[in-house]
Amino acid sequence: MFRYFPTNYVWNLSVDLAIEMGARIGEIEEMCAPLHEAAKAPDAAGTQAFRETWVRMADKLCMLAEEDRVRGRLLSAGEKFARASSYLITAERLQAHDAPGRLALYRRQLDLFDAGVRLVGENCERVEIPYEGKHLAALYVRAEGVQGRAPILVQLNGLDSTKEMKYRVGLPGWLARRGVSSLVVDQPGTGEALRLHGMTARYDSEHWASRIVDWLWTRDDVDPKRIGCEGVSLGGYYCPRAVAMEPRFAAGVCWGANHDWRGVQKKRLQKEGDFPVPHYWAHVCWVWGAKDVHDFMRIAENVHLDGVVEKIRVPFLVTHGEKDTQIPLKWAQRTYDQLVNSPKRELKVFTDREGGAQHASFDNSINAGHYIADWVAETLGGRIAATAG
Repeated sequence: MFRYFPTNYVWNLSVDLAIEMGARIGEIEEMCAPLHEAAKAPDAAGTQAFRETWVRMADKLCMLAEEDRVRGRLLSAGEKFARASSYLITAERLQAHDAPGRLALYRRQLDLFDAGVRLVGENCERVEIPYEGKHLAALYVRAEGVQGRAPILVQLNGLDSTKEMKYRVGLPGWLARRGVSSLVVDQPGTGEALRLHGMTARYDSEHWASRIVDWLWTRDDVDPKRIGCEGVSLGGYYCPRAVAMEPRFAAGVCWGANHDWRGVQKKRLQKEGDFPVPHYWAHVCWVWGAKDVHDFMRIAENVHLDGVVEKIRVPFLVTHGEKDTQIPLKWAQRTYDQLVNSPKRELKVFTDREGGAQHASFDNSINAGHYIADWVAETLGGRIAATAG
């Protein structure tokens, strides 16, 4: 794990995620060099300083991108807009949910992400899935080299990730080259669903996952019998639950298991384990629509997979980082052990040897991501080599 700030796990997690999204090390240094003292400050003061330097870099990249655009250098402009978006994602993620200007920061990163995708001509389309009179926003990435209907992997956020973050880390592109499409969703409790529509998280993830499958069944470029589901971090709870309760899913993957999130919360109340974001208890209350921590802990009692995983009857891959300090490795073993009715179950623990040993492989996602992409391609009928030979 790259530890720019020796004493601040949460900030290091953010820097590492930015690198996984394509940050440049020189820009990381420029943004982080002024922050060594701020990294030791309490949440509110520290995160404001973090926000200022990262937004300043995004502003500079946008000015440079506009200079490129004036000269017709649209590919260069698009790359800069994309990085600016990722830096704003990183800054926004660390703010308290009610911090002044946070929503404007989020809306701006959406616009910059769209500009980057459009100018570069990326294989990425924003789509909207009808849900309870509103919609769930998602990113649709098409399988490459496939005529007609293709297999697809629905990809779910964790507690504090967004569809743009998951897209930039790279799994949709790795799958596309393997002949598998992707649908990266801001499900309730995350991304646009939470910030723009007030949709809070719910433990019965099949409620919204089934609506996603309904929508996919209407598309003539999706094979309805080859729809898989993947979830990262807290998505390692949402995904198994959805796959267990929605029989139209053909496979499932946890990128970081999360078998008993209620138990993790009880340990966190006792100051055990690392937090993913500052202002943690206020953040989870916001995500889950809880009045206070007591109300949140009541809601969290439902967020576990005991008695659920046994209902999964399709192939399932459980992955976990050996050195995960947020979610103990034992919960990956528990999920695997309870997959007794899966015809093809696998537990893959990522170590320092291949990288990805930290939480959800944020320390080095590419080898772990390729492992997942290969398993998905093998399971859903994609490809794992450029040619038959």
